[in-house]
Amino acid sequence: MATVNKNLSQYDKNTVPNAKDFRFGIVVSEWNETITSGLYKGAIEALLENGTLAENIISWDVPGSFELIYGSKRMIDTQDVDAVIAIGSVIQGETKHFDFVCEAVSQGIKDLNVQTDVPVVFCVLTDNFMQQAIDRSGGIHGNKGTEAGIVAIKMAFLRQQTK
Repeated sequence: MATVNKNLSQYDKNTVPNAKDFRFGIVVSEWNETITSGLYKGAIEALLENGTLAENIISWDVPGSFELIYGSKRMIDTQDVDAVIAIGSVIQGETKHFDFVCEAVSQGIKDLNVQTDVPVVFCVLTDNFMQQAIDRSGGIHGNKGTEAGIVAIKMAFLRQQTK
């Protein structure tokens, strides 16, 4: 498992640009809300800790992870953001639905990164069971949302530097 020896919440603050001049969008799936709310909390804390002004964070909810693609696209088109964080959680069930949703969401977010000028950060947990999701949304492995917040800052900075 890739996160076994890594805490997703740990980062070197010296390597993170100051985010005070950036605007961030966060699109959060309501499905598996216990998990996505933990990821959201981690992302918000990371953004604020690194200088983002609270008024420069726009958050929208969407019903499920599949809808993160449309929500992220609308965020890019309407909110003048420097980066978007797409937060979701898909947990393996007894059908192939898991495979279809995970594939579509990862491809859709990849497509947004190729087709638009605004980076979209993939913060979608794709776990085999609930405990894995708990462990990665503020549990024993830290918080993938924290990691996503730092990635968003670094990508917004890259975007700014390469205009």
